[in-house]
Amino acid sequence: QVQLVESGGGLVQAGGSLRLSCEASENIFNINAMGWYRQAPGKQRELVAVITRGGTTTYADSVKGRFTVSRDNAKNTLYLQMNSLKPEDTAVYYCNADRFTITTTLQRYWGQGTQVTVSS
Repeated sequence: QVQLVESGGGLVQAGGSLRLSCEASENIFNINAMGWYRQAPGKQRELVAVITRGGTTTYADSVKGRFTVSRDNAKNTLYLQMNSLKPEDTAVYYCNADRFTITTTLQRYWGQGTQVTVSS
């Protein structure tokens, strides 16, 4: 089981920045991909950014050029640097870890979520 602990959410004015952190309970080299999702009230959870074990990144179109996903392997920690925040970025942000077993069964793990609120 992979435990994920998130931190860094808060209230910020439009144009400001926040950095989210997600600490994993095991070496993230054992995880195939990690990412950030977000969910606004009444909306479906959507992918924000993902980084594979090999370092390949993918971003939602709405955050390209503003958000950066990265990791610190020594600290087993995933980050999301969020710049130029907009009110529409307001949501609960969730850390995700995906891992394949040796039989290629996908296991998905989620953090508890952290609230990001951007005021206009």
